[in-house]
Amino acid sequence: MSKWLKRFYLFVIMVFLYAPIVTLMILSFNESRTSVKWGGFSLKWYQQLFESRTILAALGNTLLIALLSAVLATLLGTSAAIAISHMKKRKQSFCMSIVNIPMLNAEIVTGIAFMLLFITLGDLLAFFGIHFEMGFGTVLIGHITFNLPYVVLSVMPKLKQFNLSMYEAALDLGAGEGQAFFRIVLPDIMPGVLSGFLLSFTMSLDDFVITHFVKGLGADTLSTLIYSELRKGIKPEMYALSTIMFLAVFLVLLAVNLKPQGGVKNTN
Repeated sequence: MSKWLKRFYLFVIMVFLYAPIVTLMILSFNESRTSVKWGGFSLKWYQQLFESRTILAALGNTLLIALLSAVLATLLGTSAAIAISHMKKRKQSFCMSIVNIPMLNAEIVTGIAFMLLFITLGDLLAFFGIHFEMGFGTVLIGHITFNLPYVVLSVMPKLKQFNLSMYEAALDLGAGEGQAFFRIVLPDIMPGVLSGFLLSFTMSLDDFVITHFVKGLGADTLSTLIYSELRKGIKPEMYALSTIMFLAVFLVLLAVNLKPQGGVKNTN
């Protein structure tokens, strides 16, 4: 009885998690524009999706901003984590407290703060005759900033597990500091670096609040585009795009989990 209840509980959880996604996927093949009437199976929303310049431009902005912000945040965050790990405990605790503040702070506060910063910067530059307006660059800066804490917190545990004597041994054997870092330290902390990169990419891909406040007029992402269409109703093309994105993530995860694990090679 207990085993049956556990399975039933897991089933209910899965239904709550995936029923909305399944509904969205079904509606993406609905001939009718309304979601309350089934008009027959059709692929026209997928065709119109690839014909819509607005949606494709927003998708391109979203992916480009997510990729660039994740890469830059990973580089900066990894460097910051290494610097913090070499500090004394009191300074390290102080720095980690500062790193945690953006994660605990309400995202709308961060978004408004960035908006006021860029407006003030624009007014200051205008005083010197320099034109400045919010757009792609300001969105990228905002995403890099709120992604940094996730990278630092992903890399720090790996740095604490790292055996510093291996790095020192490499230096004693004649390796340079850069060579010892890239051959000894970086491979050891790479799982944390990759976790920080993927987390940053996902957070940037999904962000709306900060993007809404700092995007200006010409840097729409998918989240801001969907928000602007709420009053008129979300276009079915968005159902098709969401289905493609979900299936892409699903296939990647499936390939990673079904990939055979390589055994230890025999060097004899």
